[in-house]
Amino acid sequence: MDLSSLTVAQLRDLQQQIPAELKRREAQDKANILNEVRAFAKARGFALEELVGKEVKIKVPTGKVKVKYRHPENASLEWTGRGRQPKWVAEWLAKGGALDSLTV
Repeated sequence: MDLSSLTVAQLRDLQQQIPAELKRREAQDKANILNEVRAFAKARGFALEELVGKEVKIKVPTGKVKVKYRHPENASLEWTGRGRQPKWVAEWLAKGGALDSLTV
């Protein structure tokens, strides 16, 4: 991947996506390995829980919700579109602005 051809906005977006993707892939790798170990133990007549002495669970992270709206003048003001509207969105709408104009 040639990063030099990306814009600053694209690089920032990529930077935000990388940690969530790493967590998702690590969780998936752990789940795959756990399934392989369970199959290995089962092939030898044991349950994994018998061997380790407790139930083994892997938590799969749900991930972070992508930003859907961003203030046009202050990029640090973001909103996913979930939950209560932030004050800056309510103020924007009260001044006659359209919600579609804030879409990322």
